[in-house]
Amino acid sequence: MKKTALLIIAVLGILLLRAAEDLPFWGDPQSPASVHLSDYYLEESYEETSVPNIVTSVLADYRGYDTMFETVVIFCAGITVLIVLRRTHRRRAKVISPRPERPGADIILQTAARLLVPMMQLFALYVVAHGHHSPGGGFQGGVILGSSLILLALSYDIQMALHRFKEKLVLLFSAGGVLLYAAIGLACLFLGRNFLAYGAWAALLGISEPEAHSHGMLGVEIGVAITVLCIMFSLYIDLASGGDLDEGL
Repeated sequence: MKKTALLIIAVLGILLLRAAEDLPFWGDPQSPASVHLSDYYLEESYEETSVPNIVTSVLADYRGYDTMFETVVIFCAGITVLIVLRRTHRRRAKVISPRPERPGADIILQTAARLLVPMMQLFALYVVAHGHHSPGGGFQGGVILGSSLILLALSYDIQMALHRFKEKLVLLFSAGGVLLYAAIGLACLFLGRNFLAYGAWAALLGISEPEAHSHGMLGVEIGVAITVLCIMFSLYIDLASGGDLDEGL
């Protein structure tokens, strides 16, 4: 088995190295991306999308397909860890509830966590909502939201965090974020445009097409944030507890 795995890795490595020979040199100003795309994005992005943050307009609009499947990859990673580690036969009759305070629990740490978590979550919502106007977005906001729940689990225990955000909700919302992203794209199809062509929302919302692009990007950023939040939290609780959602770290 190990020899087969090593052979597969070697073959794939050789293929990737051969493919890399055809890629342009790093920072090459004459590369196709620099000659045909970069100038267009820099000059036309705001006029076409009404979004001053060019990074967001590129990620969520011009290459929206790629970002959607990046979100799918994150979702698949979380589900894979869940499948590999989860031992459901040990937990069928187990009810998750917060444990009483442990002897020697750090009251200062727990109090600080209770004060920090709401501020982290509020800041995360700002990062998501304002990500298309300033640095931020769904990935960054989702990581901050996930970190707030992990901080709660670290300062108390996993049961405490799961009492606030049930495991079933984590799984439902992780899929819901991806579906929200795809639903926005499908709605554009039903409105007579291409998939993820946010300009289709202009007539429905009574706004200009650039503004419709801005609103569409906000919607998909929210979907990304939801998935990243849930998968990040799911990865922590499963990896830290070995899949049984018990003590953890």
